Amino acid sequence: MRPLRTLAAAFGLLALAMAPPALAHNITGKDAAFVASSAGPHIGPFLYLGAKHMVTGYDHLLFILGVVFFLYRLKHVALYVTMFSLGHSITLLAGVLTGFHINPYLIDAIIGLSVVYKAFDNLDGFRTLFGVQPDARLVVLVFGLFHGMGLATKLQELHLSHRGLLANLISFNVGVELGQLIALSLMLGLMLIWRRSSGFARQAVLANILILTAGFVLMQYQLVGYFTHRGA
Repeated sequence: MRPLRTLAAAFGLLALAMAPPALAHNITGKDAAFVASSAGPHIGPFLYLGAKHMVTGYDHLLFILGVVFFLYRLKHVALYVTMFSLGHSITLLAGVLTGFHINPYLIDAIIGLSVVYKAFDNLDGFRTLFGVQPDARLVVLVFGLFHGMGLATKLQELHLSHRGLLANLISFNVGVELGQLIALSLMLGLMLIWRRSSGFARQAVLANILILTAGFVLMQYQLVGYFTHRGA
């Protein structure tokens, strides 16, 4: 029974990806009102918002889950998570500070693609079908850049005040890293237990098929939104 409970817990994240659009991790409601009206440094609140944004960002979490799925050594986990963090930190800060903007539906579709890519890679799809194996470190860095731009678009939509902007952005980014660390710790704890079960190898294939499917669902939803709003 323990492997089944562990498997169910690990796939709780996948259920989020299939949830209604209302559960998307945009900054809304009171959080959005606070950010839009903020003038001057607000270190604590932006730390909290960054952490909350990551912990509730199921597309980011699915990608991270795919990245660490078959990493068994802590130094490898640290390397890949650092590459991802470096990527999304660069575009999060640069995107907001420079005003560089990409259509949010397109950037979120690319984030969905990153989930598809990592699951396909975990299934050994590239080596099996194409006879090649892309550099996983470079790929994680590149997709990290897109994930960071996705975060930037959420903040750009709120038209942040220039007063205290840099301090608030850094605080938000640190909060994102803290949220990622919390989520990653839970994932690795579950994975450690799960990998000890006799059915892990078989269940791992199913898990990555589900992650792949979730990524396609995210892509489809965002692309439909893009073409719908484009024609409006």
